[in-house]
Amino acid sequence: MDKKHLVIGIVGPCKSGKTTLQKGLISRGYQGKQIAQEHSFSPSMWKVLTNPDMLIFLDVSYENMVERGKSNWLEKDYEEQYRRLAHAMERADLHVNTDENNIEEVLALIIDFIEGV
Repeated sequence: MDKKHLVIGIVGPCKSGKTTLQKGLISRGYQGKQIAQEHSFSPSMWKVLTNPDMLIFLDVSYENMVERGKSNWLEKDYEEQYRRLAHAMERADLHVNTDENNIEEVLALIIDFIEGV
C-alpha cells in the first residue's frame, strides 16, 4: 500500500531537525508537515491545524540544540518547549532522538517506520 498520501506531522523543540526532515520527506514524495507546537500555548494546536495521519516527535538535547544554531536560549527556555510539546509527545507514533543519528539516518528510520505501518 502506498503511504505517500498520508499527512506526516513533525513536532519537536527548536533545532531538532523538523525543517530538514520535512524537506527530506517532501523530496521523496511524502506529505511532511512541520508543526511549530513548541511555540504555542495551546497543547493540541498540532492536531487542530494539521490533523496528521501520523505524528513524528523529534528529540534533541539542550547541548545539541545550542550547538546546531546560534541560540541564546537558556536551559529553562528549552524545558519550556518540552512542556508545550507534552501533549504531542504523548500522542506521537514515533519518537526519534536526532542527537544520535545524522540526517540521512533519521530520514531512513522514519521512512522505514512510515512504510512499515
